[in-house]
Amino acid sequence: MPLARHVDPDELIETLKDHPLHKAGAHKRGVSHTTPYSSRYAASVELSKYKIPQDGAPADTVHQLLKDELDLDGRPSLNLASFVGTYMEREAEALMIENISKNMSDADEYPAMMDMHARCISIIAHLWGVQKGEKAIGSATTGSSEAIHLGGLAMKRRWQEKRMAEGKDTSKPNIIMGANAQVALEKFARYFEVEARILPVSEDSSYRLDPELVKKNIDENTIGIFVILGSTYTGHYEPVEEIHDILDAYEKETGNDIPIHVDAASGGFIAPFTNAKAGKKWNFELPRVKSINTSGHKFGLVYAGVGWIIWRDESYLPKHLVFELHYLGGTEESYTLNFSRPGAQIIAQYYNLIHLGFNGFRSIMENTLANARLLSRALEHTGWFRCVSDIHRKKGDFKFEKGKKQYDEGENSAAYNAGLPVVAFTLADDFKKDYPHVKQDSISNLLRAKQYIIPNYPLPPNEEKTEILRVVVRESLSLDMIDRLVTDICQVMEQLMNTDVTDLAAWQPSNPSAEKTHASLGHRAHNRHKAKRPMHEGVHRSVC
Repeated sequence: MPLARHVDPDELIETLKDHPLHKAGAHKRGVSHTTPYSSRYAASVELSKYKIPQDGAPADTVHQLLKDELDLDGRPSLNLASFVGTYMEREAEALMIENISKNMSDADEYPAMMDMHARCISIIAHLWGVQKGEKAIGSATTGSSEAIHLGGLAMKRRWQEKRMAEGKDTSKPNIIMGANAQVALEKFARYFEVEARILPVSEDSSYRLDPELVKKNIDENTIGIFVILGSTYTGHYEPVEEIHDILDAYEKETGNDIPIHVDAASGGFIAPFTNAKAGKKWNFELPRVKSINTSGHKFGLVYAGVGWIIWRDESYLPKHLVFELHYLGGTEESYTLNFSRPGAQIIAQYYNLIHLGFNGFRSIMENTLANARLLSRALEHTGWFRCVSDIHRKKGDFKFEKGKKQYDEGENSAAYNAGLPVVAFTLADDFKKDYPHVKQDSISNLLRAKQYIIPNYPLPPNEEKTEILRVVVRESLSLDMIDRLVTDICQVMEQLMNTDVTDLAAWQPSNPSAEKTHASLGHRAHNRHKAKRPMHEGVHRSVC
């Protein structure tokens, strides 16, 4: 969550004294009303914003006015920036509402819910290739950020224990990740005092962790490698097996055993089901992969609030990190960063796994990839764009070549490059030469006027001169919606091509709210040069 400053309401109200509401005597009270819009809050009194009011307001009025304000938000189904699911079936929603008051920390009180939690762990472990003879262990989390911290901390403690047993120094742990990493990975390093070795990415490495740089940056103090199954920038899967083989060779040479944690926040519910899989091995079939996390609220198809982490065997979860809790009459073992958490999402995750089954998940994930390929081909066919993502290209073909015939003959995803259903695209070089006044952020802003949220942002440090627009194709972005989206993008482009430089000023973002201006510690896009940490110094937040 972003940091927020305190707002002094007296100071803010002082600037509003000339507002007609104040001159009209807004302090006068009114009690009875027929509808929310006949109450005093409709015209004469504002709802309190920064201090709790002395007296409350009628429930129907508060509900209606808050609903009206929230209608100013974007439409979740058209938020094409986010990996987080915005659709669930009515039966799943009903289960969530019926169990919304259940707390995951109360294991003794809700044994049926805890049984479903255990079943989810077992099901997901099998999807990720748990090996015979090993006892996988894991937990639900609030999301992949918490899961990543838990996986990283377990790697750090195993490294410390081994070093202490050998009488070696434990003061300089480091962890390897690519500059395309989502900010949660760097948060782990900063919060748990581990040196983050953030390796640059490039077009040659497909904007993902470069195995050759991994080889040059590991040493005896490396606690592990964060490998990402699905970059949030371009959707590329990082080469887990190739990095695994490099670490094998390094151990033979030096004796240092370095584990892998796979951040499969998005790919963990895609690679097991699609015909393309992950291209090569990525899961517990590789001995060095000790733990994997995923987000149930992304391609696990649950609403926001649930992630999962699983270790291939309980021996890889240090015992002293596990707490035995005596609470409300029962005893349980716990390894989490927080205590109370909603249980409804766990129930919804189990519903999805049982209701859809393997074939249902496969059908949904293959559909999302097929729609992402269609969108990619349509964008490149215009001649205005080239795609940085490559899931629409024939397997093994990773580069955009002007004039090359598009490949569309594959029966399913196995014929194409493996990756997330993400379409990352940028203006073609020829288009930039012909229309130098057209900027990509104007495309994003005009699409926002049509209610689509499609972000425009730079690629990771080292490649930040290239900006991309990105669409995440979730299950709710159907073929009909893809057709409409392509039509709207074409209309926006034609409008911009026929607009002069001066007119483009009209398509810039609107002014921020009072809360954003006074309470936020962040900067808007045009002031990003004022940031405390410029982009080239490491990982920055990507939209996810």
